[in-house]
Amino acid sequence: MDVPANLPILVKERFNAAKDSGALNFYPTQVALLPCGEPRIPFQVRFSPALAHKPKADKPKDSKKPFDPFLDPPPDLLVCELPPQHNIVLNKFAIVPEHFILATKEFKEQTHLLDEADLAAAYACLTAYRGHGTLFGFFNSGEHSGASQPHRHIQFLPVQSMKEGTGDDVWQPLAESLAAVTPAPDSELPFAYFAERLPQNPRPSELLQIYRLLYENACKAVRLYIAENPGCELQLKDEQDGSAAISYNMGLTDGVMVLCPRISEGKIIPDQEGNPVGPIALNGTVLAGTLLVKSEAEWAALKEDKSKLVSVLAAIGIPPAPHHVDGRL
Repeated sequence: MDVPANLPILVKERFNAAKDSGALNFYPTQVALLPCGEPRIPFQVRFSPALAHKPKADKPKDSKKPFDPFLDPPPDLLVCELPPQHNIVLNKFAIVPEHFILATKEFKEQTHLLDEADLAAAYACLTAYRGHGTLFGFFNSGEHSGASQPHRHIQFLPVQSMKEGTGDDVWQPLAESLAAVTPAPDSELPFAYFAERLPQNPRPSELLQIYRLLYENACKAVRLYIAENPGCELQLKDEQDGSAAISYNMGLTDGVMVLCPRISEGKIIPDQEGNPVGPIALNGTVLAGTLLVKSEAEWAALKEDKSKLVSVLAAIGIPPAPHHVDGRL
């Protein structure tokens, strides 16, 4: 996969130029580190007051089709082509500097399973950042995953940019630690996940094999959860057209792949007066140990009562019973 060797520099230069020209919108955030569970995991909670005034994406005139930002990306947001199947584009609405996206050139469904070409291109982006810090990739698939676009895409965030504003070095990407302990302790996180360390410079076929292993184990866990909770409304979807049977997030670095089955996009929580705020919605950045809130009420509620973070995280996925963790059943 021929990713430009200077991809980090290209992304940085294109991001700064697009921000200066107004081609993209950058929303600086306030960041708080909140502890989650025992052992305590530092979670980033980000809040941007400007997000309340985020403009809606442009829609083509006289068209009934939903706007697709990846089908013909604006030149100011296109970082480079990645032949034969992908483009690398900037996120038009960024809260982390140099947030970029790997999208298929032709429309493919976000709810379908990733293929070997997608994973090979994603891994090539990750390895291009070696020597420039860690890159975190995430993929949202399904109605409960936080996915916002139907056109297939994997998103990437430079970890050094994610650390801006934290004030110390306590926070590290969660995904790396999730594959470091085997088996993972039940108390570590309030939702189930499946993690696997990647071999050094894996072949595309190996990446696909690991991805499918994690996905199949997640599906088994969801089936078991449904069987153990007959009153729940959760159902597996038909896979015959290539669709995923479950909603899930995938997190990816050049050393680890993590998959989290999702049963909810988020949760409404009470503020100190008992008034409902939210819902606080999470996407695949949860596997980096970070989440975004969109109102000051949500921001204050999480900071004032740190147990609310655990309750939100517990609501998005399957409880971490012993048969639901470690990527193996």
